[in-house]
Amino acid sequence: MSFETMTDDDRWAVMCRRDKAYDGRFIVGVLTTGIYCRPSCGARQPLRENVRFFQDSAGARAIGLRPCKRCLPDDVGRDEAAVIAAIAAIKQSEEPLALADLAARTGYSPTHFQRVFTRHTGLSPAAYARALREERARAALSEGSRVTDAIYDAGFSGPSRFYDNMEGRMGMTASAWVNGGKGVEIHWAVVPTSLGDMLVAATDKGVCRLSFAEGREALEERFPAATLIEGGAEFSALLSQVIEAVEAPTHGFDHIPVDVKGTAFQEAVWRELRRIPAGETRSYAEIAAAVGKPKAVRAAGSANGANNVAVLIPCHRVVRSDGTLGGYAYGLPIKDELLRREGAPGQRRLDEF
Repeated sequence: MSFETMTDDDRWAVMCRRDKAYDGRFIVGVLTTGIYCRPSCGARQPLRENVRFFQDSAGARAIGLRPCKRCLPDDVGRDEAAVIAAIAAIKQSEEPLALADLAARTGYSPTHFQRVFTRHTGLSPAAYARALREERARAALSEGSRVTDAIYDAGFSGPSRFYDNMEGRMGMTASAWVNGGKGVEIHWAVVPTSLGDMLVAATDKGVCRLSFAEGREALEERFPAATLIEGGAEFSALLSQVIEAVEAPTHGFDHIPVDVKGTAFQEAVWRELRRIPAGETRSYAEIAAAVGKPKAVRAAGSANGANNVAVLIPCHRVVRSDGTLGGYAYGLPIKDELLRREGAPGQRRLDEF
């Protein structure tokens, strides 16, 4: 939500949970101390009647408030500029850049710059650089490039480093990726649930597909060269956990592993979705802000829709800013029912339309 679309109650709630995603989107003024802060400031929380909200620092200074020396609210713009500059340097460099080097370019200490970068992007500088290299490699492999060419074109120093990184995040070797999952075993089943027939598929690393009203054909489209195995003893135990997660989502399902692949931005969105507690929802704008891209609301929506593992990566917990359900790949009745089971308050449900 932007400053204009938020109420003071919304801003107070953000301040109470010290949500760093809203730093730079509004300013908190404390009349009794005469200072203004970021929403995420860790100082002692003031009384509600002593707080005023401003769109920017200029508004707070206009009534005589001064910046907080703890959270340095005037540095938000500088932080964003530093992150943008660092990202540009990472993209242009043929070799990995040390944290100290990136920090020196921005004038921050390495420790502080790491916190600033992670807050804005959802990834550390090193993780961002790895994700960028892996994204380039995926693109090259998907276009049919030779694996060796993809290694060096993506910025990896050699084959061993490439395979270490790609196997860790992709769940498949590079050769398997370019060959549509060749050599990978995927166990699967279609099971009845109270929400309809559900397809569950998993590699040895975790659930790679959870959907409704789909069957083996959907897996063949996504993993045309993988070995598909229906059922299996070890898979049955995982399947039972997945069914419980769907039927009783309030019990939590963070312990169930998932095996998903996407761009660095998509994976950042998916990680943020898994952080939304059961019984709560977020808007597309809030998700975009949480991953450090507040202007990428449409891209956040696309990443939400590209999720291959329903429920376990709870894209159903993302709604429109006005409280309406928005879209859902498997139909609004299923989304509505999942939210009802989780006890999400204040949603405009289907029977209100």
